[in-house]
Amino acid sequence: MFTLSLTFRYTTIHLLFLINLASTESLLRMLKSEQCNGGQPMPSISTFLNATLDYEVANWICCNNHRYAEEKGYLASPEVDLFSRLDPFKETVFYDSVCGIPLFIAPRGRSFDEFKKESLHHGWPSFSPEEIVSENVIIHFTGRMKSKCGTHLGHNLPENGEDRYCIDLVCIAGTPMERAISPKNGVLSTNFNSSTYSSSAAKISGLNSTNVYMIIISCVVIFCIFSFFVYYGIKRKYRSKPSMKLEHSYGTYN
Repeated sequence: MFTLSLTFRYTTIHLLFLINLASTESLLRMLKSEQCNGGQPMPSISTFLNATLDYEVANWICCNNHRYAEEKGYLASPEVDLFSRLDPFKETVFYDSVCGIPLFIAPRGRSFDEFKKESLHHGWPSFSPEEIVSENVIIHFTGRMKSKCGTHLGHNLPENGEDRYCIDLVCIAGTPMERAISPKNGVLSTNFNSSTYSSSAAKISGLNSTNVYMIIISCVVIFCIFSFFVYYGIKRKYRSKPSMKLEHSYGTYN
């Protein structure tokens, strides 16, 4: 029993280590092959809307990372103060910091104050499916989001049953540029008319981090069930083994 328990613990720890190692190696391969298509954020992001954004942070978050985000509340820091720089009476188009394609249009389907309140509450610019330029953004199974240019954007973190995109400001602080993707794969910034554009994004995509947790939980449950049957199979076999009898010149005893 004690030996089997130790074996179970060792196997579980080893399995989790291998899962983490495989995930890390896969992440590194993806970062090298696809992020920002080998490019960097445009220099102009440092003075986005006359604010002062940290270019080094933008380069790391947008082009050398898939996991981490800019500091929570960065959009409201004194040197940034995003919402004081936006026009509350019209929609703002947010462009990719690397290639300049349009990514989000906000506020749309809600007021400026609602957009501001939600973003400040969560600590990052928060967009709804109605506000995303769906042709230019890819949402992965895990909820990780990137642009068609390979720029890391943030994550889909559903709220109240609907998708909510939690986005790094430094990655959507670009200006329109004529490059990076062709019209058949996305929407170019050239002649982009936000007033006539309508997003095709679903309100509930099912693409979020919950999928990762469900996979991990399923694997752990399957492993535990398998271990349970192995343990009781061994235990039953051991109990069914006949006891040994010792023969002596003066008789037989157990």
